[in-house]
Amino acid sequence: MAASLLWVLAGCAGERPANLGVTNGALAACPSSPNCISSQAADEQHRIAPFPLTADPETAFAQLLAVLKVRPDTTVLETTDNYLRVELRTTLFIDDAEFLLDREHRLIHVRSASRLGYSDLGKNRRRMEEIRAQFGTIEARR
Repeated sequence: MAASLLWVLAGCAGERPANLGVTNGALAACPSSPNCISSQAADEQHRIAPFPLTADPETAFAQLLAVLKVRPDTTVLETTDNYLRVELRTTLFIDDAEFLLDREHRLIHVRSASRLGYSDLGKNRRRMEEIRAQFGTIEARR
């Protein structure tokens, strides 16, 4: 019985998408399903505001990484000087989030999408707003 439950739960995680990352200075576009948000999306269903920066971009990006590393639902998978990729876990599912530093415009672009299913019932948007608030608290202390 326990082995069956573990097998079902493992199936909810889904495969890591291969199409993520930065292409021509942009994060991957959201699919048509409502389980994805992006600050680079043109349509309102998927659009979320990027994170504005008040600190110098490198310091702000390092602070975002620090916020993500202490979140119990987050696993950092990839970091570069302008890109972060993380897995965000809920009880049954894993979502993929990305952060892209735009030094010129003093922004961090964000994208978060569910690996499985059609709707996430707004979970990606709520979680990204929670991360924004945590990051904003650090930014405001300067």
